[in-house]
Amino acid sequence: DHRYEVGFLILNQYSAAAYFMAVLCVVALFLLMTGFQARYRSKIAPKVKQSSRTLERDEIGSRITWFGLTTYNATLLGCMLLNVSTKGSIGSFETMGISFAQSHFDLKPAVAGTIVSICGAIGVMSLLSMGYLGRFLTDAQMIIGGTTVCAIGIIGFAPLTSVENGADNAMWKYVMGIFMIYGIGYPIGHTAVIGLFSKVVGRRPQGTLQGWFASSGSLARILFPIMSGYITQYDDITTVFIVLFVNLVISNCFVAFNAKTLNALST
Repeated sequence: DHRYEVGFLILNQYSAAAYFMAVLCVVALFLLMTGFQARYRSKIAPKVKQSSRTLERDEIGSRITWFGLTTYNATLLGCMLLNVSTKGSIGSFETMGISFAQSHFDLKPAVAGTIVSICGAIGVMSLLSMGYLGRFLTDAQMIIGGTTVCAIGIIGFAPLTSVENGADNAMWKYVMGIFMIYGIGYPIGHTAVIGLFSKVVGRRPQGTLQGWFASSGSLARILFPIMSGYITQYDDITTVFIVLFVNLVISNCFVAFNAKTLNALST
C-alpha cells in the first residue's frame, strides 16, 4: 500500500494501472502517426468478369430468409450477435474473476492477477498462431473450438463452493479454468468472429459496419456485467457461470447450424 505524490500526480496501487495504460495509448498514437500510412484509391478499378465462386456467393447472399432479411444481412447480424455473446461473456468473467478467486480459492488479488496475466500472455501466443490454424481450420471451426474451450473453462467453476462454506478448492482448478478461458478459448474464438465478419463484409466500405460491430461488443461489455451483478446479488455467482455457459453453447449451435452458409459467404 505504498503511495507517492509528485505535484498533482499520485501514484498508488489504483492509479498505477491507469498511468500504465495511458503510456501505452501514447505509444500507440505515436506508432499510428509515424509507422502507418493511409492508402487512397487513385482511380476506380476496371470491372472484371466475376468468377463462378463470386456469383455463387452473391446468389446465396441475396436469398431472403424466413424473417425477411437477406442471407447476407442476416449473416452480418449473426456475427454481431456472436460478438455480443463472446465479448459479453468475457466481460462478465473479468468483472467477477478476482472476487471469485478470493471467495472460492482464498487467493490474494496479486496472485490471481498474476495468473490471469500469464494466461493472457499465452493468449497472445494463441493469437499469433491464428495464421497457422487458418491453414487447417475455417473461421467457423475456430469459433466453435475456441468458444467450446471457453465454455468448458467457465462451467468448470460452477460446482465449486466458497471458502466461507468450508471448501478447500485446489488452486490448479483456478489456473486450469483461467488458462482455458484467457489462454485458448477467448483469444481464438473471438478473433475468429472478427475475421469472419470482415470476410463476410468483403470488398465493400467497412467503416460503418465495423463501427456497428465494435459498438455491439462495447454494449455487451456494459450489459453483461450488470446482469452478472444482479444475478450474484439475488442468487449466486455460480449461477452466472451457468448463464454464460448456456449463452456460449447457444452461440456454438448457431455457428454449427449455419456453418455452410458462413463458409460460403466468407470465401
